[in-house]
Amino acid sequence: MRWRDAIRISKLKSGKPRMATIGLKTLMIVEYEGDYHATEGLCRHMRWPLGLGGKVKDGCITCPLHQTTHDLSDGCLVEWSPFPLFPPYGKLVGKLSKKKDLPIYETRLKGGFVQVRI
Repeated sequence: MRWRDAIRISKLKSGKPRMATIGLKTLMIVEYEGDYHATEGLCRHMRWPLGLGGKVKDGCITCPLHQTTHDLSDGCLVEWSPFPLFPPYGKLVGKLSKKKDLPIYETRLKGGFVQVRI
């Protein structure tokens, strides 16, 4: 594994996730409360890009599609497909894929970039 430039620091706004690609790997990068986080870029539930409408709150990233939520610090699953607008639908589509944690990657700042260790 080695450090790779993921995104310019200047492109990030606090709490607003962005997508980045390194080789064949799609990542979600976000600055939250002074820390920089990198995760798998696609939601573990239905593979939706987390940088496209994902919400960051209380140290977690929530997918906009069915509201699956993971902790940014360790990728652990917090809530699986609750879909609060119609919970029976959330339970149904939640069964379409196995519950999984979100892979996370180590980050550092160098030369004006957020770097990710991949």
